[in-house]
Amino acid sequence: MTTLSTIAIIVAIAALMYMAYKGWSIILIAPLLAVVAAIGCGQSFIDMLGNVYLVKAGEYIKNYFPIFLFGAVFAKLMEKGGLASSIANKIVDLLGSKRAILAVILGCAVLTYGGLSVFVVAFVMYPFGAVLFRKAGIPKRLLPAALWVGIFTFAMVALPGTPQIQNIIPCKYFNTTTWSGIGLGIFASVLFFAIGYAWLTYRAKSLIKKGEGYGEHKSDVQEIDSTELPNWAVSLIPLLIVIAFNILLSNPFNWGFAKKWQISSLWAITIAIIVSTVATVIIGRKKIFSSEGGSTGNQVFLKTVNSSVISSGTAVFNVASGFAFGCVVTSVVGFDVISKLLMKLSSNGNPLFSAVLTTNIMSGITGSASSGMTIALSKFGEQWASMATASGIPLDVLHRIVAVSSIGFDPVPHCGALVTMFGICSLTHKESYFDLVMLMLLKFCVPYLCVVFYMITGIV
Repeated sequence: MTTLSTIAIIVAIAALMYMAYKGWSIILIAPLLAVVAAIGCGQSFIDMLGNVYLVKAGEYIKNYFPIFLFGAVFAKLMEKGGLASSIANKIVDLLGSKRAILAVILGCAVLTYGGLSVFVVAFVMYPFGAVLFRKAGIPKRLLPAALWVGIFTFAMVALPGTPQIQNIIPCKYFNTTTWSGIGLGIFASVLFFAIGYAWLTYRAKSLIKKGEGYGEHKSDVQEIDSTELPNWAVSLIPLLIVIAFNILLSNPFNWGFAKKWQISSLWAITIAIIVSTVATVIIGRKKIFSSEGGSTGNQVFLKTVNSSVISSGTAVFNVASGFAFGCVVTSVVGFDVISKLLMKLSSNGNPLFSAVLTTNIMSGITGSASSGMTIALSKFGEQWASMATASGIPLDVLHRIVAVSSIGFDPVPHCGALVTMFGICSLTHKESYFDLVMLMLLKFCVPYLCVVFYMITGIV
């Protein structure tokens, strides 16, 4: 029975990957395939849907909807007001087309670390990257990988204090802050950046040497007009506010005056983003409230806010659906075998290697770093924390290791962020996926190197 149950789980996961790759909405197919896993394991699918799938989806939305909601509004207003483009344009100007790959990576990293939604960063940086790659003669098919390195690696999970959801989730399970594991985070950031930049530079030189240039693309962008954008230095203010309020409210350095606030990391980031949104509206008011298409400035503003609210709902439901599917998979009988194998890695009392592999597997199953991480923590977080405490391993280390591990296998073919990225760039899996696969294989080693680095140096 156990073997058949395990096969049912594998079939459900494979079907999820295939159908998502073909364009089916995960909101629809996740509960249907959760039923397949439940039936295949001989369990009541009604019980699994009602008491596991829907409950877990609801828990995820309850816990993380505020950051999705206010983050989406902030990012959209940064885009609409021209602040994001102004910052990106300045970075591009400073580095120039000769350093096109570096400019794209750093531009994405600044916006991501500043609190913008990762998808908005992709939309904002794509036109700049396309123009730079064309000027430098770098094949456009490398652009998705360059965007991915800047958005979905070190700036999202490794840099201490990053306000992205992937750095917030472990706080709930370990009672840590977004600034946990500063030394490990910097070490991981250097590795992620070095691996990504080295691979893309090598690939660009190799393809150019073979005679491949930017290429002919029907859907392409023109030069960016920066004459009406806000000043880049002023545009940085909302991003700096996010960082400053995050430090102040989450109190990573244990200041005495801030201890009485007792604000969770989630709400520290949420409040910081709300304050930054107000600053964004003030700075970008000229473009945000500009009339267009017969609509008044106030109507345009309302439309912008409403559209971002709707998109935040879709985003959180997508992630919650993947998370709930994973919760069903880990709840059925067939997962017991897999669970025991994963926990055997902690038999020596050190949970770090188990955390690395388990988080990677879950992220690969769901095609999402945040939902994969949440499943891993929901299933094993308490055990890992107990083992870490017993072994004298600070929970700050566990926080950073889990966060860094969540992006190992996340760019699987059915990953929503990956499909969106290819759509933004008007490219296909066939054209650009090879470099994402290579980056995935290379950066899979980073969390293991972080564990070894900690065990040798003791640096947290």
